[in-house]
Amino acid sequence: MTSIRTDLALEATEIYESKEEKKIPGVIVDKDGDDDIRITRVRIENETSAKVLGKPIGNYITIEVPRLKEKDVDLMEDVSRVLAKEIISLVSLNDKSVILVVGLGNWNITPDSLGPKVVEKIMVTRHMTEYLPEQIDESVRSVCALSPGVLGITGIETSEIILGVVKRVKPDLVIAIDALASRRLERVNTTIQISDTGINPGSGVGNNRKELSEKTIGVPVIAIGVPTVVDAATMANDTIDMVIDNLIKEAEKETGFYEMLKNINREEKMALINEVLSPHIGTLMVTPKEIDGFIEDISYVVADGLNISLHPGIHMDDVHRFIN
Repeated sequence: MTSIRTDLALEATEIYESKEEKKIPGVIVDKDGDDDIRITRVRIENETSAKVLGKPIGNYITIEVPRLKEKDVDLMEDVSRVLAKEIISLVSLNDKSVILVVGLGNWNITPDSLGPKVVEKIMVTRHMTEYLPEQIDESVRSVCALSPGVLGITGIETSEIILGVVKRVKPDLVIAIDALASRRLERVNTTIQISDTGINPGSGVGNNRKELSEKTIGVPVIAIGVPTVVDAATMANDTIDMVIDNLIKEAEKETGFYEMLKNINREEKMALINEVLSPHIGTLMVTPKEIDGFIEDISYVVADGLNISLHPGIHMDDVHRFIN
């Protein structure tokens, strides 16, 4: 499980089931949605299955939208509504709840700037509920937001900054947004994961920081992430597989040589690719050249979903009026 970098519980499940050719005991997988918006809910129920997948016990919801890159405004709004519905299914809030939204990542590096970009678009209302309570009603909850930066910029662990704010603000819920790493090219920039287990910033790219979870900060943590990078070795492996498939299709007969290549164990191929690449490029994470525009688009999708889910009386049109 450690040879392929991924932050997605769905991918960890797929990797195990592909390798072992069986379902994982203690893991429940439920699928929903349609061709445009596919939803997969993975629930890890015990420590044994958590250890197998390398993910904490809890719920992981993956929303896959293959056409998300097409800038279809109606589709993006539909995704925001689906995201809002799934967030609501994981949290328990009341009219007096205080929510802290945290945008993790480095705003100077585009693939890692999702968190700060989302925070820019959040409807923050805590100051209004505290200082102008007569101006708002039960349709708006108390929401505050923070982009703490990264260790290399601040010299302070992100978890330490968040813990300090949590002790002062005393929120009922923390929602952390971060860029993730995927092991499948087709999921980069088209997938959103929601979980109720907290988050380990940087884990997908091998740069683990202290985890943010109820265990570490004393408040329930919902994590929302979008894969924006893929490991170069994984990309090379997928490319080789696609080339082999194409050669088999074009060949008059399926040759034994092509079949031999296709049937090589995936982990063996990954080990070979890493052995070839590592002396030259080390660990390399790759992102598409269109990442600037995508980060801007997906930040609106995530922010809209959050705004709708956190404020019970707010709808899409209200959000756009507030943000714009």
